[in-house]
Amino acid sequence: MIPLSDADTRRRAYAPVNAVIIGLNLLVFLYEFTLGGLGLLFGGDSLRLTLFFLTWGFIPRELTEGAALTLLTAGDIATPAPTWVTIFTSMFIHGGLLHLAGNLMFLWVFGSNIEGRLGHVKYLLFYLATGLAATLTHWIIEPSSPVPLVGASGAIAGVMGAYLLLYPRNRINTIILFFFITVVQVSATLLLGFWFLWQLIQAVLSVGVSGQVSVAFWAHVGGFVAGAGIIAIYKLLTGQPLRPSKPPPPPPTPNLGRRYWRGRPLD
Repeated sequence: MIPLSDADTRRRAYAPVNAVIIGLNLLVFLYEFTLGGLGLLFGGDSLRLTLFFLTWGFIPRELTEGAALTLLTAGDIATPAPTWVTIFTSMFIHGGLLHLAGNLMFLWVFGSNIEGRLGHVKYLLFYLATGLAATLTHWIIEPSSPVPLVGASGAIAGVMGAYLLLYPRNRINTIILFFFITVVQVSATLLLGFWFLWQLIQAVLSVGVSGQVSVAFWAHVGGFVAGAGIIAIYKLLTGQPLRPSKPPPPPPTPNLGRRYWRGRPLD
């Protein structure tokens, strides 16, 4: 299922921070393209691109050992910044065109409403905080992994967790790919709940065999839980119910076909 738009949002919220985040991801990908060429569009690889991932992606072993990995046959991969900086730089790096497009589509659909609700500065801090939580979750599960973690998926998962608590009844225009292609409206609760359940199942199944899995499912789980948790605390502190109240039904439409005399119906 691929989200296209929020069917219940008549006008998109003014979300410059979300737009800048999307733009930065696109700019970094264009730079990656200069390193990896056409192979990057479909998840290909090159030596220069690999060095870029190893330099600016988050490597769990570096944080665990407190030292950068500097020995590599192909060259030096020491990051010209403290290791913790790569927790944030890795959020703007993607391994291929499909990786980038999928992430930015989810961010475009769900991010603007969250920024409109929280405000610009709070949204930026929220985005970085959920990305941090996602990365640290991955690190806790894989503390000795030398494989760089890249992608905005963890932070975007946090945005999705926030959306589930803030707009659970909104309907999302969604592409369904299952032997056929169609667009249907799916409730945010169903779409995001199914997405999280699938990530959690895959995360549990990846324990012990993560070296054979190319997706950091635990980062997705950690980001989603962090996003939902932050919004839950935010709602409690501001006196809002955790689940929005159901909107009142519209007033009944008067029966214009009846005839009246001095305010009383004739039939």
